[in-house]
Amino acid sequence: MVQLLEDSRYERQLKLLGMEGQNRLKQATVMVAGIGGLGGTAAMYLAAAGVGKLILAHEGVIHLPDMNRQVLMDSGRIGEERMETALQHLHRINPETELEGHAHRITEESSGPWVEAADLVIDARYDFPERYTLNRLCVRYDRPMIEAAMYGYEVSLMTIVPGRTACLECLYPEGGQPWEPLGFPVLGATSGLIGCMAALEAVKWITAAGNLFTDRMYRMNVLDMSSYSIAVKRNPRCPCCGTGGDTDESVARL
Repeated sequence: MVQLLEDSRYERQLKLLGMEGQNRLKQATVMVAGIGGLGGTAAMYLAAAGVGKLILAHEGVIHLPDMNRQVLMDSGRIGEERMETALQHLHRINPETELEGHAHRITEESSGPWVEAADLVIDARYDFPERYTLNRLCVRYDRPMIEAAMYGYEVSLMTIVPGRTACLECLYPEGGQPWEPLGFPVLGATSGLIGCMAALEAVKWITAAGNLFTDRMYRMNVLDMSSYSIAVKRNPRCPCCGTGGDTDESVARL
């Protein structure tokens, strides 16, 4: 009976992924760091696809300005802790997915076990310090990381494989960032678009379907849907994934 219910739930995607692919999703654990407009959308579609376990991390309470994009949140729960709401909504989407939520920021001290327990990590944090920390943890525990981001009308996506591809610090050496992480402009549909793309990239990684954005970064401007890819090269002197030392130029447009 359980198998029949599962086959019925995933009937449409079984035509694409097959039972082997669906079983890979069921056995997978994905960590989603950040469940705002981007990460929340990714988490929804990973749960709907049948990923076996989701580990979620995001601190704080729900604010009214979140509601133009954060589809896991609830306007009736403004001021309440966001993780509880997210877990309840994801359970309604797919009660078969195991959920683990942490109402915390990404830190070296607390987040290592979450990264280590995952097969794959999606980086959807809103500030660079946490992205750098997550990048270091993924390198430390040898976990692939889907780096997804948006700003205004632009989105970007790449998959980092420690020891094989450029990491985040190869591309953007750590330093002060000239923008306010909680004040940058965001349209809900734009963050949802890149959230869907991150979920697709995760499904492709888990099921070995299609080509991944490894060794290249995908960029799109949603105002005219123009897009391009940038070749990225690992820096052997990267202080995070290399031997240390001066940073080499690591990005070249195709």
